[in-house]
Amino acid sequence: MIKRGILFFLGIWSTFLVTAQSSSNKWNVLFIAVDDLRPELGCYGNKYVYSPNIDALASGGVVFMNHYVTVPTCGASRASILTGKLPRTVQDLSNEAMEHKLKGVPSDFNPETFVHAFRLNGYYTVGIGKISHAPDGYIYKYQEPKSNRLELPQSWDEMLFNAGKWGTGWNAFFGYTDGTNRNALNGEVKPYEAAHVSDDAYPDGLTAALAVQKLQELASRNQPFFLAVGFFKPHLPFNAPKKYWDLYEEEQIPLAPFSDIPEGVNEASLHNSAEFNGYKKGEEKASLRQAVSDAYARKLRHAYLAGVSYVDAQIGKVLDALKKLHLEENTIVIVWGDHGWHLGDQRVWGKHTLSEWSLRSPLIIKVPSVTKAYSCKKIVSSVDIYPTLTELCDVKVKHQSDGRSLIPLLKNLKDKNWENVAYSYFRRGISMRTERYRLTKYFRTETPAVELFDYDSDPFERKNMAAEHPEIVERLTKLWEKGNTGIWKAKGG
Repeated sequence: MIKRGILFFLGIWSTFLVTAQSSSNKWNVLFIAVDDLRPELGCYGNKYVYSPNIDALASGGVVFMNHYVTVPTCGASRASILTGKLPRTVQDLSNEAMEHKLKGVPSDFNPETFVHAFRLNGYYTVGIGKISHAPDGYIYKYQEPKSNRLELPQSWDEMLFNAGKWGTGWNAFFGYTDGTNRNALNGEVKPYEAAHVSDDAYPDGLTAALAVQKLQELASRNQPFFLAVGFFKPHLPFNAPKKYWDLYEEEQIPLAPFSDIPEGVNEASLHNSAEFNGYKKGEEKASLRQAVSDAYARKLRHAYLAGVSYVDAQIGKVLDALKKLHLEENTIVIVWGDHGWHLGDQRVWGKHTLSEWSLRSPLIIKVPSVTKAYSCKKIVSSVDIYPTLTELCDVKVKHQSDGRSLIPLLKNLKDKNWENVAYSYFRRGISMRTERYRLTKYFRTETPAVELFDYDSDPFERKNMAAEHPEIVERLTKLWEKGNTGIWKAKGG
């Protein structure tokens, strides 16, 4: 009896030790979101870009070369990744998508985002900066005082932001070094700024410092953490300390490979760069009728690249802190761009199109002891991140994501069943990207309402070939229908 009792006790103790070890060894997660970052990085083959810190992360992780967002605008793209869901209503395409989704939802809703799922599974969750749409995580209008209403009320143990001299998150988001901002000045500003200042003279420098400080605190907690850090740049205005501008010779910066309206594409598929033109002191206005001059295009691309290098340096500070705190070996790191951006491509300066330029963005994932550096060319979607993270971290959820776990691709397994397809939604259109083609169908009166691009022969989307190849459109339509969530019930609806 005694012997059996001892054996029973030892069995219970052994189980406890295994459980405790498993709990203490859970992955931490560092999720870094970067606003308006297209794959303009060294690790994506753009050797003229100075991005040493993100490139160093990529050297130990998987670079998804063909990652596509579901919506080419900030708030809706972030809502989709956070919920793992494709858009199903027109509200899902707005920057206020998360606010709409959570309106009237009970406080015990399970889960509102994958961050909430982590929190429910014992993780300490911290958000810093722009993770959903609001730059500081709180809901209020551009020129209103900061509210106390969280955009994601159930997701965070802490939601933090240092607004510095700008006072509020929205002022900081559009801020200049003198403490002014675009909105308060009614747009009477340039779309760029190069100032002889330190990194923390702009908001992203303050965000990096806050993230480093929070990592130091998290390192001492006996609890796995999920830390999300959202950086603003290279979002407009293209502001960065001058030392990052000085990394580039402006005359050597390449222009857009194709800066005309594609043949066979209705202008309704594009736009006249209203967000960009809202910076009224810009030297030239952009429009579909007239491209900006080559000289000004280079100036703007220079400004964008300075922002990329600036945010790369801030990401480097956070990654350095992770290493110094000995957290590197048990922390999953993700760098994600919330969508792409036309830099004069197809005469557009901005996002908001169903073009490769707006929809393709960086996704880099490093899982210690799991990933080895390689460039994955499979077609993946932002909605795939939800099931990937929850599976990696053994986070139990009943929520059904529209995505697929990327774990087979992270391990570089030859997944013969992987379907190379990603769906995106905007401008009354549904766009499908496959390994070779993009098929877009618009629910509108303007024609042509069907676009087909072949990236094998036309990587820069110069010509819509739908009219010439109806057989390809017909063949791809069945797969396209799988992405038709009913967001637009009928033509003109």
